Amino acid sequence: MPDAVAVPTRVQRTGVLWFDSLRDCLARFPLSIILLAGRVGVGSVFFKARLLKYNSPESRPSARSRHGGADRHGSGTDDTDPALLGLATRVATLPKLGMILMIQTFVYPNAYQDHLVWSRSFVLVLTRGPGVFSLDYPIERLMVRRTAAPAKVA
Repeated sequence: MPDAVAVPTRVQRTGVLWFDSLRDCLARFPLSIILLAGRVGVGSVFFKARLLKYNSPESRPSARSRHGGADRHGSGTDDTDPALLGLATRVATLPKLGMILMIQTFVYPNAYQDHLVWSRSFVLVLTRGPGVFSLDYPIERLMVRRTAAPAKVA
């Protein structure tokens, strides 16, 4: 992941030394930490929702049998959340973005502030990757090494 660490961008200097120095220092803050905080923050919301669902009366085995066991979202939010762990993170964000869109549209149309924060975090992870604090990072490093290794000539 070449974009796992924030690279300071060229910005026009203001001529104020302390301001330019502060801006340069802040630009070096690692993007991976921001991505991890976004994954943990949004993941905790989904984790709390999962706990609430499993503690509700509808989650008892008799209620689940009446519903035919169709109580799963199919987006990884019922078991271990792959986006929170950083495994197949970019793919794992897509169902969650779809779920946020449906909830915003049909369930809580006035909760756009929360949904924008969650969506922003997911879009950041989707476009930039999960960062170095994820399971995707060592997997991608291994794949890059395998493709970069020269082919053996027989």
